[in-house]
Amino acid sequence: MSVFAIIMFAATLYFAYQIFMHVQSLEDSPLDNDERSEGILDVNQLVEEADEAYQNEDLKMAQEKLGAAYLVQPQNIEILNKLAFVHAKRGDIQLAIDLYNRSLTMDENDDLVHNALGSLYRTNGSLILAKEHYEKALKIDDAYAVTYYNYANLLVDLGEKEQAEAMYLRAIELDAEMNEAREALENLRKAK
Repeated sequence: MSVFAIIMFAATLYFAYQIFMHVQSLEDSPLDNDERSEGILDVNQLVEEADEAYQNEDLKMAQEKLGAAYLVQPQNIEILNKLAFVHAKRGDIQLAIDLYNRSLTMDENDDLVHNALGSLYRTNGSLILAKEHYEKALKIDDAYAVTYYNYANLLVDLGEKEQAEAMYLRAIELDAEMNEAREALENLRKAK
């Protein structure tokens, strides 16, 4: 064994020992309730600041605050979904899709996430994937008018006009004040 190899081996052992000692110190002194509460409050503060930044149309700041909150609580679905939403708003469609898909690994029965993915896949031209997510959203919650409206728009893109008409009608039936669906239905009927 060369001198260099011995030095590298010793350095590796030293750093491994340092990591071991650090982990041991974490296990020996668990966070007390005040420290845990402080961490939760910090995350809540970040989310509130992100919400405020979003309301002020500062998407970059909202993304930064949500990103920081997500680093602290990566299993928090609400933070993850908000982060995905902000990325989508900023035009980073693929990252938003990735984040929403990560959210589905934690809760596959979130119709709003399926709806968001349907819209994002439609935006990037993956119409079959969009259709799959809209159908999943409808299986989870068949009383949400927005899903029917979004799905109808996709069906128009796919040339399935009769099915689209039925979806627009169902959206209007569920939400009589959904003017977008009413307009889209009128335009679809005029195009026939």
